Amino acid sequence: QVQLVESGGGLVQAGGSLRLPCAASGRTFSSAAMGWFRQAPGQEREFVAAVRWTGDSTYYSDPVKSRFTIPGENTKNKVYLKMRTLQPEETYVYYCAATEPLYLDDKVYSIRATYENWGQGTQVVVAS
Repeated sequence: QVQLVESGGGLVQAGGSLRLPCAASGRTFSSAAMGWFRQAPGQEREFVAAVRWTGDSTYYSDPVKSRFTIPGENTKNKVYLKMRTLQPEETYVYYCAATEPLYLDDKVYSIRATYENWGQGTQVVVAS
């Protein structure tokens, strides 16, 4: 079984930054891609960002792509999400996810169902 553990969440002022790590452990595991999603109570879990290790390709949702990055300090079992200029409406639980199969269609990495492994989430609160 694979465990994903996110950390780094907390309270930040509007305009501030956070860096969320996600580490995978458990059985021998090599992901093809890892992603970040976020969810507020009563809302759908939405895609934020992903990295496909083959080609080091990164993908971002439109609301975040000029402010969030998956930096190049990752391994196949650990990924980071750097968030800057956070806004109060970005108060969510942020989830890390991983998938082992490699898909050639990049679009799948923004789809929740692509990922078979999920963390428990880390709460980010952005104060106004």
